[in-house]
Amino acid sequence: MDEASVLEIGRNGIWVVLKLSAPIMGAGLLIGLVIALFQALTTIQEMTLTFVPKIVVIFFSILLFLPFMMTTLIEFSQELFGLIVTLG
Repeated sequence: MDEASVLEIGRNGIWVVLKLSAPIMGAGLLIGLVIALFQALTTIQEMTLTFVPKIVVIFFSILLFLPFMMTTLIEFSQELFGLIVTLG
């Protein structure tokens, strides 16, 4: 295994992490912006108001995107296991 192969595996690993975290981070960002807009419009500055909706939205986004996330992770794992078999 040469350096280019190791760099390609690392690049693919980073790409998989980004693909797995993007839907959940996007949902958290979106609900955070909505809550911040609501707080700015109503002048309600309660700090705990942001936590409960974010937790609920992130929980439901994990449930919604779990099949996509598992498929992505399984494909990456199978690719790595295939590389291990070809090296050994």
